[in-house]
Amino acid sequence: MKKQWWHGKIAYQIYPKSFYDSNGDGIGDIRGIIEKLDYLKELGVDIVWISPIYQSPFVDQGYDISDYYKIDPAFGTMEDFDELLKEAKKRDMYILMDLVINHCSDQHEWFKKALADPEGEYGGYFYFEKGKDGKAPSNYRSYFGGSAWEPVSGTDLYYLHLFAKEQPDLNWENKKVREDLFNMVNWWLDKGLAGFRIDAIINIKKTDGFPDYEPDGDDGLVRCTRMIEEAEGIGQFLQELRTETFQKHDAFSVGEVFNMKEGELEHFVGDEGYFSTMFDFAPLETTLGGHGWYDAPGYDFIRWRKAVTESQLLCQGVGFLANIIENHDEPRGASTYLPDYAQNSDGIKMLATASILLRGLPFLYQGQEIGMKNCRMGNIEEYDDIDTKNQYQVAMEAGLSPEEAMEVCFRHSRDNARTPMQWSCEENAGFTSGMPWLKVNPNYTKINVEEEEKDASSVLAYYKELLALRKAPDYVEVFTYGDFVPAYDGEEMLFAYHRKNENKDILIVTNFGTERTKFPLEKSGKLLLKNREDVLLEEDGLILPKCGAAVVEC
Repeated sequence: MKKQWWHGKIAYQIYPKSFYDSNGDGIGDIRGIIEKLDYLKELGVDIVWISPIYQSPFVDQGYDISDYYKIDPAFGTMEDFDELLKEAKKRDMYILMDLVINHCSDQHEWFKKALADPEGEYGGYFYFEKGKDGKAPSNYRSYFGGSAWEPVSGTDLYYLHLFAKEQPDLNWENKKVREDLFNMVNWWLDKGLAGFRIDAIINIKKTDGFPDYEPDGDDGLVRCTRMIEEAEGIGQFLQELRTETFQKHDAFSVGEVFNMKEGELEHFVGDEGYFSTMFDFAPLETTLGGHGWYDAPGYDFIRWRKAVTESQLLCQGVGFLANIIENHDEPRGASTYLPDYAQNSDGIKMLATASILLRGLPFLYQGQEIGMKNCRMGNIEEYDDIDTKNQYQVAMEAGLSPEEAMEVCFRHSRDNARTPMQWSCEENAGFTSGMPWLKVNPNYTKINVEEEEKDASSVLAYYKELLALRKAPDYVEVFTYGDFVPAYDGEEMLFAYHRKNENKDILIVTNFGTERTKFPLEKSGKLLLKNREDVLLEEDGLILPKCGAAVVEC
């Protein structure tokens, strides 16, 4: 594998609206991020990914961009952003931004001009199609529910939006669109940005002719991914994006990639792949329902372990994946990937150990390092997320009671990850001196940075130890480039693996079961890290209590 500057780094995602508010308006901002850079540095973070801060009407929390070259005033100014780049550089840290280029906002100048003249130059920037027999051009259901086609008033045309109707899809078949987007990407990289997280990128290639498919629901529609999965030729677009932008700047890129075809992994993240890395969504996919959140399966350790193991083995020798426990689009990992009896500080440390030391690039999400959990809302009105409101409706239409539908939202809502960061026991968790834009999780009095910084046994203290171990001079090589080798497969509730190279062999063992377990080690070893005092390494084996985790140098 060709060595790159980002190998061995730790990344951290900031959801800026909820991170830290420096001016008391209830919304996190760029200056708030600047104020917390030292906190991130001390945690062990090298790369900071910031969710969208471009100008936006915020129909989908900034993933609907109305001007790619402007900072939205809610977050500050371009001068603030330039200062952030400088302050990060002082600390040997790197800044990533979100790259949302499958679609833009319906308030973008391009789309306004397109609506005014769908047959003109800017009409070609989007997908305008004539309806069929007074209906939409095809029967696609958008990611957020309802038809993916929106009628254009006063015409027989519809425009395509795979997400909200306020997020029209850009037409990547149009060379001028690609050129404009590449110019924008290079403009940010020239500013000193280290790279991008690339949103929903697999959607940029559509199937020719937009054919209908057999409906998969009572609404007569079919999920839009059905069409995306059949599309051919996305590699040409992605290679051009890499060649014209990232490659020129030695930039780091992490792709949000679903629906990749079999055998394509090397094309996406190999040495000459389209992206530096891409998120591993295998664990997330074990939690997805067939028709929505309401029929999603519950947590299953065996299914989760199998998904992680297979994904690790698949990418070995090919490239790196970005390993996540949670992000802005998912519920909290502490409430999702742990059985009920393990949803405590020991269990959270155990999950962190299992994930952070995998082969690949660890991506933390804000609040993960203190063990933030899902937030129970009083009613659907307390949620802000557009997808949550849609999924609540889907659940109700499927026959669930309002109480049951709210329980579904509590388990799966994206707002679980978007509640304000919990900095202290002060009002509003120290996030803002004003009225927070979204409810603060009431557990902030117990789970917050200030309290955990005082406690040597806290989740935060453990995360610092874990990240320091991964980056320690004696171990960074094996944790970065070493193989992933599954271990103790026969133990039902253990997740264990080696990280090995020619010089070192590190065993990571985690006990997701309820029983204290003792098992022999193949080799004698040295205990590098444990999450509980009663994790013991003895001459004849390793003792792991419930929720125990150990890192052993063999």
